[in-house]
Amino acid sequence: MDHHATPLIAFYRGEASDHKGRQIDELWGLSPFWLEHTHDYIQWLFPIPEAGRFNSFAPTLTGDDRQAFADDATLRARQQTSLDVMLSFFGLERENETITATPSLNMREHIWLKAGGHNHLRISRMIRSLAYCHQPALAASLKDGVIRIGQEQGIVSDASIRYWREASK
Repeated sequence: MDHHATPLIAFYRGEASDHKGRQIDELWGLSPFWLEHTHDYIQWLFPIPEAGRFNSFAPTLTGDDRQAFADDATLRARQQTSLDVMLSFFGLERENETITATPSLNMREHIWLKAGGHNHLRISRMIRSLAYCHQPALAASLKDGVIRIGQEQGIVSDASIRYWREASK
């Protein structure tokens, strides 16, 4: 089914840029330092229906967008690429729907393993977005992976774990 290209769908298809003129493939190639210190891209890579407090330029996920993800395996595959970029940033990796820690995962370089912070919000958004974009099994795997790894190798707060559990519902 051919969907009207909303700004979000056009961005995900590589046909349009985000609010700062960045193409999706550019975001996929950015450094971990950039990913950590820039806060206006995650809403484009992992859209949800609610507007974010910090990036009023980011699109919200509409019913039409959700239907486009449901109907288009290429859009879902491109979101999986976004997931793989963020997993690498977090010191994680994915094989199909299994999320595991990389050998280099450590608290000094992967601050999501600490009690809280903005990366925990990013993870919540990622789980929710995957679920909304018709990838519920992947959302559940991400949730299970970050909870398991966060508890085994980090000091992730109980509050964050509760948010992650709720995010995929």
